[in-house]
Amino acid sequence: MTPALRTERLLLEPYVPEDEEGFVALFQDTRVSRWMGDGPASEAADRALFGRIFTEVYARDLFDVWAVRRDGLLVGHAEIKPTDAVAGHEIIYALTPSAWGSGLGTEVAEAVVAHGFDTLGLTEVHATVAAPNESSLMLLDRIGFEHVRDIEEEDGSTTRVLARRRTATAGKSPSVR
Repeated sequence: MTPALRTERLLLEPYVPEDEEGFVALFQDTRVSRWMGDGPASEAADRALFGRIFTEVYARDLFDVWAVRRDGLLVGHAEIKPTDAVAGHEIIYALTPSAWGSGLGTEVAEAVVAHGFDTLGLTEVHATVAAPNESSLMLLDRIGFEHVRDIEEEDGSTTRVLARRRTATAGKSPSVR
């Protein structure tokens, strides 16, 4: 079961059905969705994705997925899951544009990485980032991710594969409740 995580300013907790509109709004915002998965999807596809979080991911305890909240408001999405693209676990995070530039992305990423190391017992976590997504690449570099390789996508674009290895001084873990 996905645990709740706390950072200085955020609460990461499992989604509840009432989060559907906020989730869909986040993924329908092309400033966000252009960097997620295969890019923007239809509203119906995003609603179906939200439903699968409950019917598949949570119901079968496949991996951890969180609603990211600040002051009780949904401001983002985060997850850590096994993926074949990196032959390991990958972190995924997204924030509403109104939360950009305030350090919240760093808080989310650090919390999910700490969860991977401390709770899941991983020795390495990965991130895959579209090469033009400079903000995310800089954030991950600042928190210790290193470039591993590039994936040339079928559409000609490049995805950067990054990894962060667990160290003895991996940092302060978020609290779990």
